[in-house]
Amino acid sequence: MSQTDTFLAVCLGILLIYLIVINAFAVYQTKRDKKLSNIPKDSAKYWRIPEGQLMLIAALGGSVGMYLTMKQIRHKTQHPKFMVGIPVIMLLQAALAAFMLWLRFC
Repeated sequence: MSQTDTFLAVCLGILLIYLIVINAFAVYQTKRDKKLSNIPKDSAKYWRIPEGQLMLIAALGGSVGMYLTMKQIRHKTQHPKFMVGIPVIMLLQAALAAFMLWLRFC
């Protein structure tokens, strides 16, 4: 195994760990926002996770975990911003991964 192959394996390992962590965080934040949505709006404890923050987490790599969790717990499923936006983010991330693989093998 060459030094380049070793470096690539380490990078892929770090990327895999990152994706696991960001998806776990996306699942946690989605479930947390669902739980917070049950608190009455006039309560002093009312606070929600901003939609922009949830979309940022998805864009940073947590799109799969967030989308599957949203479908499972039926959270934000009536919002086109999420039901269209997150799959679009997933497609863009898949296209980026395919492009990076194409560059590697060209």
